[in-house]
Amino acid sequence: MTGNPEIAKLAMIGCGSMGGGMAMLFAENGITVSLNDPSGETVDALIQQAKKEGFGDKLEKHLDYADLSKSLGSPKIFVFSLPHGSVGDSVCEGLHPYLDKGDIILDASNENWENTQRRQGKMVAQGVYYIGMGVSGGYQAARRGPSMCPGGEERALDIVMPLLQKVAAKDNKGRPCVSMAGVGGSGHYVKMIHNGIEHGMMSAISEAWQIMEKSIGMKYEDIGDVFAKWNSEGELRNTFLIKIAADICRTKDKDGKLVLASVQDKVVQDVDGSEGTGIWSNEEAIRLHVAAPTLSTAHSIRLASAYRGQREHVQATFGGEFSPENITFESASQKQEFLEDLRQAVYATCLAAYVQGMIIIDEADKENKWSINFSNVIQIWRAGCIIQADYIADMLDEIFSNSGKGGSKNLLYDHPVANDLKKSFPALRRIVAKGVEVNAIIPSLSATVEYLKYCNNLGKLIDLQRTASKIDETIDLPTQFYEAQLDYFGKHMFDLKSEPAGEPETGKHHYEWKPA
Repeated sequence: MTGNPEIAKLAMIGCGSMGGGMAMLFAENGITVSLNDPSGETVDALIQQAKKEGFGDKLEKHLDYADLSKSLGSPKIFVFSLPHGSVGDSVCEGLHPYLDKGDIILDASNENWENTQRRQGKMVAQGVYYIGMGVSGGYQAARRGPSMCPGGEERALDIVMPLLQKVAAKDNKGRPCVSMAGVGGSGHYVKMIHNGIEHGMMSAISEAWQIMEKSIGMKYEDIGDVFAKWNSEGELRNTFLIKIAADICRTKDKDGKLVLASVQDKVVQDVDGSEGTGIWSNEEAIRLHVAAPTLSTAHSIRLASAYRGQREHVQATFGGEFSPENITFESASQKQEFLEDLRQAVYATCLAAYVQGMIIIDEADKENKWSINFSNVIQIWRAGCIIQADYIADMLDEIFSNSGKGGSKNLLYDHPVANDLKKSFPALRRIVAKGVEVNAIIPSLSATVEYLKYCNNLGKLIDLQRTASKIDETIDLPTQFYEAQLDYFGKHMFDLKSEPAGEPETGKHHYEWKPA
């Protein structure tokens, strides 16, 4: 990184909650930030806040791209914090006359990775670098130090990395949570899957909260104490989403009322278009033929939740037949055993979300030849991001550090992950069984049970009546029958059990179950 110009000025285009927070962060760290946003009031408010905090001279308001560009040094550094989609294209077109060779656009939006790669291709003709950088941690982290996941040309990343390292979140060893993910659109891709993992983890924790609140009848503050204990020790220690779960259960408004009690159960960000990463991550799982049920079921409940009016209509039609029932305990120790099972179930689901997300990233990396550094990804996620989870990060860091660049990143092949999932599986299964019994809403927890079962169906050598020999049924799924149905009506062919497992390719055999 030696010999690169030090960045003293940059432009922030888009000064909402994330962009505004990052602008304040850069300014607080001595960078002069030229601000541009459609809302002049938003920019004015930022400048006033910066004056109150003692660095108002570091923020400047610019109304057009010509003036904005003139305020910068060389190379010019533009940071985007924009809605995903066509807005970024419009901004790029507006900047085009003012861009010079060597200038850098750092897109810190939650942008679709394909848009990022398309823009990278267009900017090459001008000699302009376009870096797609996922930013995590919410608006609080944007202001105080986020986790950042940049991807693009290494030369451009060398120039901006010292600044990013300066302002990034730091882990418990003081290391910055920013690093090069890979080339191309890898930065935004990894952040997209981060959000898919996030949704799986959030669903599991929310499901656990409702079991404690609805099925057990615990008070919010007591549930907060449970989450605080989970966050203090064991496999869920220092997990961001567990930590804030405790805060959410305890937070009261100015009238002394619990805020959570007034929150309606509608998650609308996927439907209203403000959030695209959950949709895209599930689309990618399907496109790349990766089973990711913990992520996809979490997305499904988000979609169902958004349409509360429809749910009220359905409830009226069904007559409330599926209402949650109570869980009772014979002793305090029995309740504590159940809560420990619930903790292990949440951990297993969070770990499964990580596993599924990493497999998606690995498949995309192979397809796009991004050369993603998985150890860097884990470091990026160690602090300042929503899926921060110390125990999981420690385990995966060791796995990826020892695996090198080659080989599969399917974490189900790694003994530490497999051992933890095996250890927590009985607790997860007990929670799901009890949840089904009492009509608890547990989509991600139950999907994770099934995922572990069908990825590793536990069977034994058995005698089959239809044959005289013993056949290893260890990995047989119901899809054995499914495949026969496909061959029956569609002549889709099948492989024989006597043949090697092979790759997912069309089988060589067909049986004429019924003549045409």
